[in-house]
Amino acid sequence: MQARKVAEGVYWLGAVDWDRRLFDSLIPLPDGTSYNAYLIAGREKTALLDTVDPAMAETLMRQLDGIAKIDFVVSLHAEQDHSGTIPQVLEKYPQAKVVCSAKAKPMLMDFLRIPEAAFITVADGETLSLGDKTLKFIYTPWVHWPETMVAYLEEDRILFSCDFFGSHIASSDLFATDQGRVYEAAKRYFAEIMMPFRSVIANNLEKLKPYDIQMIAPSHGQIFDQPAWIMEAYQDWATSPPHNLVVLPYVSMHGSTKIMVEHLVSALVDRGIRVELFNLAVTDTGKLAMALVDAATIVVGVPTVLAGPHPLAAYATLLANALRPKAKFLSIIGSYGWGGRTVEILAGMIPNLKVEVLNPVLCKGLPSEADCKALDDLAAAIAAKHKEHNYT
Repeated sequence: MQARKVAEGVYWLGAVDWDRRLFDSLIPLPDGTSYNAYLIAGREKTALLDTVDPAMAETLMRQLDGIAKIDFVVSLHAEQDHSGTIPQVLEKYPQAKVVCSAKAKPMLMDFLRIPEAAFITVADGETLSLGDKTLKFIYTPWVHWPETMVAYLEEDRILFSCDFFGSHIASSDLFATDQGRVYEAAKRYFAEIMMPFRSVIANNLEKLKPYDIQMIAPSHGQIFDQPAWIMEAYQDWATSPPHNLVVLPYVSMHGSTKIMVEHLVSALVDRGIRVELFNLAVTDTGKLAMALVDAATIVVGVPTVLAGPHPLAAYATLLANALRPKAKFLSIIGSYGWGGRTVEILAGMIPNLKVEVLNPVLCKGLPSEADCKALDDLAAAIAAKHKEHNYT
């Protein structure tokens, strides 16, 4: 794909990766992704904002054919899917300086072996003039690494947000025209990457409020030429109370845990609580992460294996602990054959979650009438908690 005009003197460069299905050997990418770089041609100087993943370096370098001079290569974030092609760009434009935050400089030197003399570091709020265009750098730490910053193009009122407001989605559209599709991709991106840093993201959203932002150009996904809705979505995901929702990841080996799960789901629905159910043997972990953004309660359905929790349930519990959702309550249901320490082990896996643990329900073999009554009591307790806090 060729360079595409975003505004006068501002161009999208980069690569659309239609085929990538896994990020960091961890995160599913059902819709592919894109690596966005931006060329800003001022009257006196030219800046390239970020580059592309090294696997797509050839695409970016072809797009730079015919660009006689680049004065600055701005690195908003040191992770290699953004910075990885900087060495090739510097080889083509040896006079260019790498502009980054003070924390990014040693990272880029370590990751890419860029010599120290190539760098210019900028402070929070510092500006860089390109002649008739001015970039202002705003530190946004932990969105989602400690060195990250964004750049605001003052004359055009464009925010180059790097991973902030990004989405893993491959598309030929330059702008976010399909809001429903982009909303889902952006929520998945927030859930998998940004959610552990909700409180810091809330602070960074406040930091951006004084700026008149007419366009957001992230480093993954489409450009937001009507940015209000994605900023409102981030505000909701990061700061709003959880919803009247129970997320129930489960795995069942011989059917007993599944019977318990189905009984609890019915009891919760009867009490006006929405439930999202995830069979961990087949589920998309990205979908699970998205549901955790809104959940007030998490219930893990788990059979006991070798005296402990089934590994898939343990993984889901570790995932929730790492993502740090805003859920307020947690419980465990499941079955066992001859004993074990499932509850104790899972409880020890969630030190990051600030949750109240509600009475677990474990049964031996198939659930009895008394076990079903305990599940009804758990559903009633969850409903009471949600009503007490006015979750909607």
